[in-house]
Amino acid sequence: MKEKKIFDIFKNNINETINVKKSLISLSKKIDMSIKLITETIENGGKVMLCGNGGSAADAQHLAAEFLIRLRPKVNRAPLPMISLATDTSTLTACGNDYSFNKIFSRPFEALSRENDLLLVISTSGNSKNIIEVLKSSKKRKIKSIAFLGNNGGIAKKFTDIPIIVKSRNVARIQESHIFIGHFILEKVEDNLLNYSSSTI
Repeated sequence: MKEKKIFDIFKNNINETINVKKSLISLSKKIDMSIKLITETIENGGKVMLCGNGGSAADAQHLAAEFLIRLRPKVNRAPLPMISLATDTSTLTACGNDYSFNKIFSRPFEALSRENDLLLVISTSGNSKNIIEVLKSSKKRKIKSIAFLGNNGGIAKKFTDIPIIVKSRNVARIQESHIFIGHFILEKVEDNLLNYSSSTI
């Protein structure tokens, strides 16, 4: 009886994640916009800077690694400029201790970002103060941004150029969808760049 209950819960979770993934079809236009914006950023000599908290920090690192190193095993090309702002523990803890945890992303972003760069934030709630701060900083510096968000998008949706909102209140389902969207976008960007300049990429 206990095994049947676990199976039922497992099946319900699978159905839930399938339904959330199906709902992503409504985001096709914004996903296409993101593909074009990231492609243009890299073609114009800019870099993509990513950040997020907790599991979303791991997703930011995950996506950055696949552009810096390799996304697909059979596609070998030059490394592409995408970096996570959530990997340097010395910087993160110094900023949290000396200034505020709210500035752990905006502080390095202000130091490292340049005119042709792009910011990509990941937040399941869209209400994390450090995400809001870095988005505000990108606005001030006239650097465009993409936000992977959840639920209703939170406050973050007001400060980003392209809000990609997964309409779910379940954090796990949102995170699963964010990494799926990220993989799809980066794969299409890679395709664009390979077609754009096969001799240099």
